Amino acid sequence: MGIRSGMGSLIALFVLLGAGYAFQQQIHQPRQRMFFEEDEGPLPIPPDANEKTEFIFARLRYPSFRGGPLSWAMRGNWTVDYPKADRQFVQGVRRLSRIHTRSVEHVVDLESDDLFNYPWIYVVEPGHWDLPDHQARKLREYLLRGGFLMTDDFHGTFEWQIFTASMSRVFPDRPIVDIENSDPIFHVLYDLDERFQVPGIIRFYTGRDWEYDGVEPKWRAIYDDQGRIMVAICHNMDLGDAWEWADAPEYPERFASLAYRIGINYIIYAMTH
Repeated sequence: MGIRSGMGSLIALFVLLGAGYAFQQQIHQPRQRMFFEEDEGPLPIPPDANEKTEFIFARLRYPSFRGGPLSWAMRGNWTVDYPKADRQFVQGVRRLSRIHTRSVEHVVDLESDDLFNYPWIYVVEPGHWDLPDHQARKLREYLLRGGFLMTDDFHGTFEWQIFTASMSRVFPDRPIVDIENSDPIFHVLYDLDERFQVPGIIRFYTGRDWEYDGVEPKWRAIYDDQGRIMVAICHNMDLGDAWEWADAPEYPERFASLAYRIGINYIIYAMTH
């Protein structure tokens, strides 16, 4: 029995070693490697990081629901794609528009009045946020005073329910509606009548453009009393991944191009409406 037990343990060890080697080989394939380089260390600070500009990319920090996915449980879901997506996107804003844009991002949260210094705020993975009542009130005040919130990278029915649970505390009396193709937000700079789903890097592992049951991309909004969009909701898509991996040859150009055009339109809309 001792010999059999020892042989069984040895076989199990070989199986584990083989599985580990196979996984290691898989992640070192040239096509896949770039997607494991996100945590290469802090990005260098650009020399013009403190330049005074007319626009700064502001990212919302928020408390997560049940800790979020394991890979982000320590830092929080708000940090997904941060800061590479932000840095690369603002370079696109600089090149493709006349908006004088700072080269680095800025993090804001709902515990400080610093929020009111930024007319446009980006929130990633709001399908994992959990806004307490006092933060919901602060976000409502920000939006009613003319602020603009862009949400991105959340998918399917379950994450939609989590998103709307917090958003209903922000605006219990305002509906979420689909944005019509004729809305100025789709035409303020680029004409975006022909939109399609922008996938995240999951496409390279699954072959699908969607996550969970989020097959159909949705562009939705919450409007104020004057018909201005306050909350622009990008559901069942991942524009942040497209910004982050726009410099990777493996990531299709058509997805990155649409992601940049949507983001730039939303910024210009927020600054002119």
